[in-house]
Amino acid sequence: MTTTATHSQVLMARQPIFDCQQRVVAYELLYRNEADTEHALFNDSSATCDVILNVYTSIADNGSKKSVPAFINMTRDLLVSDDFPELPRKQIVIEVLEDIAADDEVIAAVTRLAEKGYRIALDDFVYSPEFDPLLKLAHIVKVDVLGMSQEEIAKQVKLLRPFNVTLLAEKIETVEVLEHCHALGFKLFQGHFLSKPKLIKGRKLEANHANLLMLVSELQNSRTTPERLEELIIQDPVLTYKLLRIVNSAAYSLIRRVESLSEAIVLLGMDQIRSWATMIALANRTSKPEEICRSLLLRGKMCEAIAASQGCHNNSSYFMTGVLSQLHVMLDIDQQTMLEQVPLGEDIESAIKDHAGAMGDILKHVTHYEAGDWDLLPNDIDIDAYEESYRAALDWSKDAMLSMSN
Repeated sequence: MTTTATHSQVLMARQPIFDCQQRVVAYELLYRNEADTEHALFNDSSATCDVILNVYTSIADNGSKKSVPAFINMTRDLLVSDDFPELPRKQIVIEVLEDIAADDEVIAAVTRLAEKGYRIALDDFVYSPEFDPLLKLAHIVKVDVLGMSQEEIAKQVKLLRPFNVTLLAEKIETVEVLEHCHALGFKLFQGHFLSKPKLIKGRKLEANHANLLMLVSELQNSRTTPERLEELIIQDPVLTYKLLRIVNSAAYSLIRRVESLSEAIVLLGMDQIRSWATMIALANRTSKPEEICRSLLLRGKMCEAIAASQGCHNNSSYFMTGVLSQLHVMLDIDQQTMLEQVPLGEDIESAIKDHAGAMGDILKHVTHYEAGDWDLLPNDIDIDAYEESYRAALDWSKDAMLSMSN
């Protein structure tokens, strides 16, 4: 990151946008700059813009790196300004905010942008005839379905059907709403529905999930031995192969190749093996979208980095707290059931369940940060540390996903 971008105090996070197959096809960039909320993101140079896009829209997907488009919120002043920045048209979707009136000046500005090749999205949209000129220019319409009944959502779809736009359902909180929107013809989806288990407490786990819980439980056991871990891991050929592949990668710069799990455990130590084995086990034992695993890796690494910046001990426990905070999503059970079936350490369990203790505080703040809930962060928080940790965790999680995909 350039010096300008690093010290501009731009809080940045991203929220994934999915297609019908629950593949990540774009990210909405969430940002805030207390000194200049209107021009915080692109007020500097095309070089800064490129850096921001490379960091926040790069993704590891099926064993390769790629960039996906970024949805950027634009204020009225920036839309109609004469000095609108040159942005890469293929990587940017311009969101016209819901509080911007569709007057002649705005319509003219959006027309210019559309003619230049930018894709236009209308944010938090509720149909009204006065927006017809913008609907004729728009490529994507984002419908905020939170709090809407099924009938109200269907009514919006009917009203928008005459226009040549792709419908995006945003603020989806449950799988039921996701499925309803899919049936109505929405093509894109955004929201926290991936954090809402569909199945209820008491569901009997499938055999592969039961094995996963056994391995995760043993990985959290401070008294486990390298031999016991090897005994469990070696039962899964994919896990064994990928773990050895990671251990032998350039990241560790070992003098000689490691040929056995017990040797790898001895050389790298229990904390490293525990972290990698947990991640690979989660990634390979579920049919969930890759974004869930990616987001958990990001959260865990960010928790670990913040703990290190604050001089906390046992940073690997902070990593595991972040990773395991959403394990129940991977298993389609509720969090309480997961905590009952996975004997975690008391400090990790209380951090996950109640945000208690130092681990709980960091987990809570990291969760708010990655969701873009800036107002929920303490006033005295070290924003520079959080920004730096978030960017580093993004890069690390991409590399980790690549290592586990190959």
